[in-house]
This record gives sequence, C-alpha cells and structure tokens, in this order.
Amino acid sequence: MKIGVFTALFGQQSLEQALDYAAAAGVEAVEIGTGNYPGNPHCDTDGLLKSEAKRKQFLKAISSRGLSLSGLSCHGNPLHPDPKIARAHHDVHRKTVSLAKMLGLKVVINFSGCPGDSDTAKQPNWVTCPWPPEYSEIVKWQWEKKAIPYWREETKFAREHGVRIALEMHPGFVVYNPETLLRLRKECGNNIGANFDPSHLFWQGIDPVKAIRMLKDAIFHVHAKDCKIDEWNAPVNGVLDTKPYSDEAHRAWIFRTVGYGHGYQVWRDMISTLRLVGYDHVLSIEHEDSLMSVDEGFKKAVAFLKECVISEKPTAMWWA
Repeated sequence: MKIGVFTALFGQQSLEQALDYAAAAGVEAVEIGTGNYPGNPHCDTDGLLKSEAKRKQFLKAISSRGLSLSGLSCHGNPLHPDPKIARAHHDVHRKTVSLAKMLGLKVVINFSGCPGDSDTAKQPNWVTCPWPPEYSEIVKWQWEKKAIPYWREETKFAREHGVRIALEMHPGFVVYNPETLLRLRKECGNNIGANFDPSHLFWQGIDPVKAIRMLKDAIFHVHAKDCKIDEWNAPVNGVLDTKPYSDEAHRAWIFRTVGYGHGYQVWRDMISTLRLVGYDHVLSIEHEDSLMSVDEGFKKAVAFLKECVISEKPTAMWWA
C-alpha cells in the first residue's frame, strides 16, 4: 500500500512544483483533478486529450520523480437540476474517463450527484428523513428517474474505456454511505465502486472498519482524511450541521488532518482491514483541516501514515 496525495492541496503551485513538493515529502503517488469542484490547476484536460506528446510529457513529469498516478478526480454533480451545471459536470466526467484510458489509468473519482425534487427544481434536494411522505416520494423519484439511469449509462461508457468509477460517499449526494453505494453498484454494474473517504463516514456515526468489510472489493480508491466530532456541540445539537466550516468553535464536527480526529489504532485498524479485503492501492491524503496550514497538515499526515501503512505483503509463514 502506498501513501499518496490529492494535488488539489497545492493549487497555487505549478504541476512540476507540486510534484517536487510531494516527492520531497516522501509520498509515492498523486491524484490529480481534471475539473468540476476541485478544478484542474495541474491538468490541461482538453490539451492532454488532443496531444499524445502532452500526455507523454505529463506522465514523464510524474514518473521521473518516482511517483505514480493513483487516479483522476472530477468531483461534481452531473445530476444537478440546473441543466447547464449538470451538462458541464457530465462533460468533464466523460473527458476524464476518456483521458484515463489514454493514460493507461484504471480509476476515475467522482461524486454520485444529487437531483432536485422534480424536473422543475432549481437546486439539489438531499432528503434526510422519510416523513412527511413526500420526502420518501422524492427519494424514490431521484433514484429511479435520475441516479440509476444516469449511472447505468456512465458505467457502460467507462467499461468500454477500461475504466472503473470510484464514487466518494458524501452527504448531500444520493450515495453517502455503504448501503447507497452498494445499491447503485447493484443497479449499474461492478465497475462502479467507492472512493473510500472515512472523514465523511465518521460524523455520520459509521464505523469505517465495518464499512470496509461491507464494501470489500467495491473499494477502488481511498482518501486519507480525518474528522473530529466536537464533544460539546454534537451532544447538544446532533451532527447535522449547516454552519460554515470556518465556524470551528460552534460546529458539531470539523475535518482534521489524519491523526487529529482519531488516533493510531483507529487508522491501523482501517488500513489492516483494507489489506484484509484485498485493497493494496493508494491512501491519498486530502487536506481540509481549517486549523492547520496545508504545509503542516500535509507533512503531519505523511508522517502519521508512515507509522500505519503496511507496505509489504507477507512472505510465507513457518506454519504454512
């Protein structure tokens, strides 16, 4: 298993500067954004699609520093009720899948998206309870009329390109936990799976180790990001919290650098369980800790994960 980083952290740097910085910090892989919410400061998607020479130069910039490319990310909302937003996010997704094939890459990372409550909606509508009854009707409509038809078509497109789609389970979208991820996978095929980010599971009360054991080989990529439940605010107001991320003192939870939400044993158990279910790819550091600078948070995450990662497969034991 390798330690990697999502280079969106280094959006103010050039690709070469970001790669130099990542390599110097001791990571082995990079995840690069191609557009939508994370933007694409390090990936000229259109230019790379058009030019084989640019693709070779792009890959050489990564490999020459001893790094590998773990995935291309295009986190967006292709189910957005605003057709202009949905089309723009869909186009980036399609381009990313096409580029992944050209680069010889197997994983594209995205969100499942969230529709509105009807075809006339203006904004996404994420339902969190079944009653009054119209809420249940909205969820049924979102899945049957929007999410399943869309992702059936996209998994077909990805399969034709030899690419797997890793959806990040993120509240606010139709896929936000293992159950909804596996539901979509059952409906759309096995080349759709998870970008496993425990930070979005912790605050929902989900045990990431149990989630890993449920998802098994549906895990295609992993983000290394932590979350801290506030011991004062959460017991009073619960974990559904719409206050700004910058209002750390009053929120029920905040994102943290790995090790600052949960300690070594929790992360070692997660990493061991990932190995148990057959995952041996990359732990891609994603920094969204508003209490730490990017530089400090990233370096602390690398150091912490080096104490947890299992980097070598076991040899035959004496009793085998």
